[in-house]
Amino acid sequence: MGLTGITTKLPHMPKTYNTYLVAFVATVGGMLFGFDISSMSAIILSDQYNDFFGTPSGIVQGAIGASLAAGSILGSLLAGPVSNKIGRRDAVFFAGLWWLVGTAVQTATTGVGSLIAGRILNGVCVGITSSQVPVYLAEIAKKEKRGSLIIIQQLAIEWGILIMYFIGYGCTFIPGPASFRTAWGIQFVPCVLMLCGLPFLPRSPRWLAKVDRVEEAIDILSRIQAGGDRNDPLVVAEWEDITQTLALERQAPKSWRKFVYGGMWKRTVAGFTVQMWQQNSGANVMTYYVVYIFSMAGLSGNINLIASGVQYALFIIFTTVMWFYIDKTGRRPLLIYGALAMGFCHFVVGGLLSAGTNIPGGVGGNPNIPIQLTGGKANTVIAFSYLLIIIYALTLAPVAWIYAAEVWSLETRAVGMSIASLGNWLFNFALGLYIPPGFKNIKYGMFIVFGIMCVLAAIQFYFTYPETGGKSLEEIEILFSPEGPRPWQTKFGESRLDQLVEEAKNKRYSVDDVNAGRVGSITDIQGDGKRASAAQNIEKV
Repeated sequence: MGLTGITTKLPHMPKTYNTYLVAFVATVGGMLFGFDISSMSAIILSDQYNDFFGTPSGIVQGAIGASLAAGSILGSLLAGPVSNKIGRRDAVFFAGLWWLVGTAVQTATTGVGSLIAGRILNGVCVGITSSQVPVYLAEIAKKEKRGSLIIIQQLAIEWGILIMYFIGYGCTFIPGPASFRTAWGIQFVPCVLMLCGLPFLPRSPRWLAKVDRVEEAIDILSRIQAGGDRNDPLVVAEWEDITQTLALERQAPKSWRKFVYGGMWKRTVAGFTVQMWQQNSGANVMTYYVVYIFSMAGLSGNINLIASGVQYALFIIFTTVMWFYIDKTGRRPLLIYGALAMGFCHFVVGGLLSAGTNIPGGVGGNPNIPIQLTGGKANTVIAFSYLLIIIYALTLAPVAWIYAAEVWSLETRAVGMSIASLGNWLFNFALGLYIPPGFKNIKYGMFIVFGIMCVLAAIQFYFTYPETGGKSLEEIEILFSPEGPRPWQTKFGESRLDQLVEEAKNKRYSVDDVNAGRVGSITDIQGDGKRASAAQNIEKV
């Protein structure tokens, strides 16, 4: 069955246009990501896991951990073309089918090879959903609520991590292979719930505009923004903005050239690197392997597992705090100061572990735990491990996904977000392979490396990332254009869409006027002549 077949077989159901409810259903795709992350965390120290798989360590454990990211790289490459073909919503449905197969293989595993194969298949799903759910949410959200909607994706990931972690912990009390098979089999549940809920969600109005399904696009846009009033000034202004921007973008070069013309290369670099730096910030050391770090700090058994679970609870609590504030503050400060603060935490943890005792063969015979630390220094390592996750939850964890979804134009957003997601998963894969051998070979030095990368991230954020918060998706185009302001001169808010709304109110424009081309003031209002300049740049290319 082809992609078009998948689309046509989705049942026609009554739709919900409450954007928070839409986000809740769509972001179950993020919960799948979280489930797969912590499906290993609570299991890897259990006797059942180590007896069955032969206590994997170093590159073998790295390959198991990185296999999800390997599949996600493939999923990211598929995501853009699939999303452009069948739409954002149905691309997420398509991804769920991969998850069902991958979970079946993982649950029925007979060894390391089939475990890796199942995680790769699950990763294809995660690669698609992690890139296209933010695209979908960005395209249906009001500019004032875009951040809080996309942050629900991050919250879903974190709830998935927490729920699956304690499911895994509970399953460690089941004897034999049934322990991890039960934990991994439970991963079917959120996917089935997501597949049942997706038919009730509307399509993205911007995708419908892109494929020239104008009436459907206007209908959904009006239902989301104004309770179905097609001629509400906000609907008129936003539709005017969408159509004018889309017309201009269609003059752009085709194929790969549209990602580098004019200011597009800046967006491509920003979208890719913001996800790259999210991974290189070193938070995955905590989310994947915190049980190893806490073992170095003297915790063992159930105390270690419970203390590690506290980290995931802190992750949710502080991301929830940001859910209330993300649309009231800028993206740039959170990225810059978050990276610097995380770097400081890495330096502290690395410095303290350097004073620990090297244990030949590893603590308890586990070569992944080469250092033993006791007393106040051990407690400080635990405290700063928690602090690093708190800072990450307040800054890079949610903002990197939001920023990556915001920087693209309508014509490039699906494939562009795939490029951004590719940056995430390439480095996630590399770190998944690198971290277990890193514990064995450079030990505390690994945290120093991550601290330095956090500082480098903050430098790039300051000099190359303009502020996108409080602006419409269409006007972000101006920020990245050759005539746009310097990134450090941009500010939160100051949206020109508000001017368009006032114009629509004063002149009583309707969507029919927009479609008939009877609205002629947008160039002056929306871009102060910069759109015309952008058009000239396109013609030169």
